[in-house]
Amino acid sequence: MSFYRYLGLISVVMLGGCAGSDKSDLEQYIASVLARKGGQVAALPAIKPYERYLYSSADNGLRDPFQQTLDQEKKVEAVGHVVDVQQEKFNDEIRTHNSEELEAFELDTLRMVGSLQSDNALWAIIKDNAGTVHRIQVGNYLGRNYGKVLDIKEDRLELREIVKDSEGRWEERNASLALAEQ
Repeated sequence: MSFYRYLGLISVVMLGGCAGSDKSDLEQYIASVLARKGGQVAALPAIKPYERYLYSSADNGLRDPFQQTLDQEKKVEAVGHVVDVQQEKFNDEIRTHNSEELEAFELDTLRMVGSLQSDNALWAIIKDNAGTVHRIQVGNYLGRNYGKVLDIKEDRLELREIVKDSEGRWEERNASLALAEQ
């Protein structure tokens, strides 16, 4: 006999065994479950209506907390012009500057591993987190916050970063990168 004949014979025997099974115990169980009484569902708690509160500062002799006082407005106007000039300076610097390779890294992932002096110029040797070594000098940029190198010393380099504050304005922040201990 071939394989397909054996397979066909086994299939017929298995299907024949399923046709004559007794299902009376299953039918009795279903009937007993359907005969049970249903339970009671607890009522939903009452929803408290929203009570609106109206703040009226004029009734209490208090100032409206959402309006600036005259003194605050004058300070904003007086400082506003200086801040706008500073913001324009930062915007111009950010727009006009060409991105450098070390600006792709966070400042805390970079390590200063040494310094090098040649022709009266001091260079800092920086190692990134991929293990690549870079040589930079004063005026180069590193880090994602437009960190411009201001000074290089044998044991550290000092830089100025430009970051946005909580109000979305640019501000300067000083930072340094110390010589990493091996």
